[in-house]
Amino acid sequence: MTPEEIVQKLVARFGDKVSPSGSPGISRSFAVMDRDHVLPVLSYLKDDPELSFDFLADVTVVDYLRLEDPVVRERFAVVYQLLSLKHNHRFEVKARVPEEDPRAPSVLELWKSALWGEREAFDMYGVEFEGNPDMRRLLMPEDYPGFPLRKDYPLHGRGERDAFPQYRPQPDAPRAADTQASQA
Repeated sequence: MTPEEIVQKLVARFGDKVSPSGSPGISRSFAVMDRDHVLPVLSYLKDDPELSFDFLADVTVVDYLRLEDPVVRERFAVVYQLLSLKHNHRFEVKARVPEEDPRAPSVLELWKSALWGEREAFDMYGVEFEGNPDMRRLLMPEDYPGFPLRKDYPLHGRGERDAFPQYRPQPDAPRAADTQASQA
């Protein structure tokens, strides 16, 4: 089944709760919805025998701060990359998440593989997944003050790298490879 056919099936089932979308010039269709409809739509995509999206390949977030997308219309979108191993088709779903309340429902009850992707999305973008039992930071320290993949995060950081020791090779010091070669 093509992505366009999947979108048509979703619109027929959920009506205006699902918006068809695609990238201009790219033959890839996907569905966009408000975060309130994530669980019913994704449950349908998983449980419908014609679709059988039994594998969540990835869950991440896109920050639309400086991008103007008339379909997304919010600061963030949680992106779900789905795969049907049975039918060998892929599909993408985006859920709108407002900046003022960056929360989305966890899909952990549908796919156990969501645990780490949701944690990473929280850690990098600050979108919290309600129902995920382990919303600790995954890549950054627990006391880290921001979300480094947001578009408003400073390009050079907020000075957190200034405290790291910097390696500066001495011009006269032998390199490790030279030392190993002389010992052989």
